[in-house]
Amino acid sequence: MNEATTRKDIIDRHLQEAGWNVNDLTQVMLEFDINVELSESVNEPQELYQTHQFSDYVLLGKDGKPLAVIEAKKTISDAALGKEQAKQYCYNIQKRLGGELPFCFYTNGNEIYFWDLGNYPPKRVYGFPTRDDLERYTYLRKHRKSLSQEFINTKIAGRDYQIRAIRSVMESLEKKRSRFLLVMATGTGKTRTVIALIDALMRGGWTERVLFLVDRVALQGQALDDFKEHLPNEPRWPQYQETSFATDRRIYVSTYPTMLNVIRDESTKVSPHFFDLIVVDESHRSIYNTYQEILQYFNTITLGLTATPTDIIDHNTFGLFDCEDGLPTFAYSYEEAVNHIPPYLCDFQVMKIKTKFQIEGINKRTISLEDQKRLILEGKEVAEINYEGTDLERRVINKGTNTLIVREFMEESIKDHNGVLPGKTIFFCISKAHARRIEEIFNSLYPEYAGELAKVIVSDDPRVYGKGGLLDQFKNQDLPRIAISVDMLDTGIDVREVTNLVFAKPVYSYTKFWQMIGRGTRLLEPTKIKPWCIKKDSFLILDCWDNFEYFKLNPKGKFLKNQIPLPVRLFGLYIDKLAIGMELADAGIFDPTLEKIKIAIDRLPIQSIVIRDAIKLLEEVKEDLFFDELNTGKIDFLQENIRPLFRTISGVDFKAMRFEKDVVEISIAYWQEDKEKFEALKNAITEEISELPLSINVVAKHKDLIQQTQTDYFWNTITEKKLSDLVEHLAPLMMYREGTVNLVPAKYNFTDEIFEKEKVLFGPQNEAVSIERYKEMVEEKIRILLNELPILKKIKDNEPISDIEIEELSWMLSHESPHITVDLLRKVYNNRNAALVQFIKHILGIEVLEDFPTTISKAFNDFIAKQSNLSVKQLDFLRLLQTYLIEKGSIERKDLISAPFTRIHPNGIRGVFDGKMMQEILQFINALAA
Repeated sequence: MNEATTRKDIIDRHLQEAGWNVNDLTQVMLEFDINVELSESVNEPQELYQTHQFSDYVLLGKDGKPLAVIEAKKTISDAALGKEQAKQYCYNIQKRLGGELPFCFYTNGNEIYFWDLGNYPPKRVYGFPTRDDLERYTYLRKHRKSLSQEFINTKIAGRDYQIRAIRSVMESLEKKRSRFLLVMATGTGKTRTVIALIDALMRGGWTERVLFLVDRVALQGQALDDFKEHLPNEPRWPQYQETSFATDRRIYVSTYPTMLNVIRDESTKVSPHFFDLIVVDESHRSIYNTYQEILQYFNTITLGLTATPTDIIDHNTFGLFDCEDGLPTFAYSYEEAVNHIPPYLCDFQVMKIKTKFQIEGINKRTISLEDQKRLILEGKEVAEINYEGTDLERRVINKGTNTLIVREFMEESIKDHNGVLPGKTIFFCISKAHARRIEEIFNSLYPEYAGELAKVIVSDDPRVYGKGGLLDQFKNQDLPRIAISVDMLDTGIDVREVTNLVFAKPVYSYTKFWQMIGRGTRLLEPTKIKPWCIKKDSFLILDCWDNFEYFKLNPKGKFLKNQIPLPVRLFGLYIDKLAIGMELADAGIFDPTLEKIKIAIDRLPIQSIVIRDAIKLLEEVKEDLFFDELNTGKIDFLQENIRPLFRTISGVDFKAMRFEKDVVEISIAYWQEDKEKFEALKNAITEEISELPLSINVVAKHKDLIQQTQTDYFWNTITEKKLSDLVEHLAPLMMYREGTVNLVPAKYNFTDEIFEKEKVLFGPQNEAVSIERYKEMVEEKIRILLNELPILKKIKDNEPISDIEIEELSWMLSHESPHITVDLLRKVYNNRNAALVQFIKHILGIEVLEDFPTTISKAFNDFIAKQSNLSVKQLDFLRLLQTYLIEKGSIERKDLISAPFTRIHPNGIRGVFDGKMMQEILQFINALAA
């Protein structure tokens, strides 16, 4: 295909898809004559000659001025051959006509490259921009301001680390970077930080449209609420019950599948240049396969967010956001948040609970004599019952174990201020069936709450979502107190009042483990205190499966191999089967398998950029001759080049597809005469089919086929037709299947007992629990003595007291239980100067005794919030100065040009701040010391 044909058949079509009419001279100029003077010789710049340059395409704005230049090459040529040519044309057009520098494009029809000259290097894009896109790009490039002076709205995100995170991104943006990764512990306000960043970028003229990507519907609603609260005047998509994609908004919040459908939808035709910024919330492994296509499709600034600790983050995540391994754009850890004064996140206690059956299994040795007698009366053999502890909720279900866990939780959980009901709690369960069993136990043990105390909250229940739904009830109403969940509440859900987490399942992913812990780390918002949770100093984790011990031994958890997507595996099996049919020269195998392969290829999403990149390969296999003369080389070609394209398949019935995969596998085992594999697969498929509920009408219609599959005769007389019928009739029914492919678990109700019950201090402040407990004991003792000691009443009534009375009070308190001394009080309340009376007034609620670190921290927070243009280095210096003051108690001027401040700059404060700002800081710290 020559250049003229490439332009007419391919490039013109791409321009038309972007809304350009190549026949309208007010939109597109073809063979645009630049007519500029060029130097004949670099060494003799004065010698000039006239020449004509013709740009293949010039795209015009509504004012008739050039917006972009497109240089075309024929399809067999490298698109990069037009790179320098297109660049030259852009500068020469600006030189001749003045105005803004046009944007630069070069293409061979199949590949399109976009070059924002002087700002970013060339980047491959998947379509031309619309006229509106180019005019927006031009406006942003012309009007965007320096971000170093841009004000950050500290009412949205005013904490020091949030400001540093925003400044880190801003400074990197001004250094022409376009991809960023923020690592911030769960509960530290990632979303608020991003909203404040978006606000600053919009005001600074860097972005107009933003896409915020989440992985679940519940998180979409939560993010929309956050944007509504903090940027109420920015139009958002979607609005309530809005389904069609709107193009007139500024903030877009979407799940990955929804946005993938939007970019593949022919009717929507959203431009690859539609967004200026994409935020990827909770960046994780799912974006490496199908959903990475979204990030590839849009030509944007991209910001990834994750709470996963830096040393655990996957190598691919750093690579995806152009960061070196272990070096995100900005990081703020859980330990930093807990150790901050005052803390930004809650620390926690862990109580390990292990039952006898979990440790020793369920067998004749561990089952109680009473339960054994009952089994014998029921005609059951005790000796046949033999399960490991790890089999619980998998191969065997024991109601007694679950009941024991529920009882222990109700006994040990952190209660509300009335001391009766547990505070808000999340139970993490193994399966939905396990969750329902836990719910039944709560209802059985505590019927007085009429089924409202604990409720199952899972993603496929439509009653979960929306105002008044189960999740809304858990967040905003007194009951339910306990949310029993399977995966849905493990990550992302923000309920600050959560004071208990119950790990009723083993966890093997360290990333997920910390995300689950993050459900409890948030502190209460003073302005939004709810009556069922008026105080939260820490939260409790009941670990019923030794998860903390597991991660001590396996810090990174299980190594998870990259799983091959199910559609890729299924297509690969069909290719294997096609090769068997070809080898056996059996048309009964070959012909239907070939038909399946052709249909599968035809159903590949042609709008996917992955498919568009491989269009030449697809065109090759779609030719009849490819399959007419099939050989081993072509089989290999299908496996190596076509099979990987099936990772683009989404939005299908994966339960049906998994069943189809099993049937194809058993057919391959049959034709390869692999009897052992055939037998194993037969048992698994038979079990899958047996779990189809005949009580459902659409399933009952196939009762005869279902019953036939449960007989040996069916499998001993297997044919391709029988296997095809299984896929055709039973695969669509797999959505109704109960349980899992495992054998139906045995169910018992044996009495279990607690074997291990140990309080464990875990986290960055192991001593915090003992200090808190001591404070509780002191405060309780003072309240009791208030009615017994006249001097305490005088202090409460703010009456004058003598030094002798104070000495007598001091002696008496030091002999009470617990021993109360000024030294201990100063240590517990972290105040080195307060007197005994001040501590008592603080305990009695007469006045607030602010500790020294809190005073310093608040002062620094206020000081930083008033400085809107501090750089990351300056912010780091101020935080180091704050830490130094808290640790040392005071500072002299000479200290500011010595270690540790010389770590930030060799000249200390002189190398970080100018003279005026340095004087402000000195006055500020002198005032603190006064």
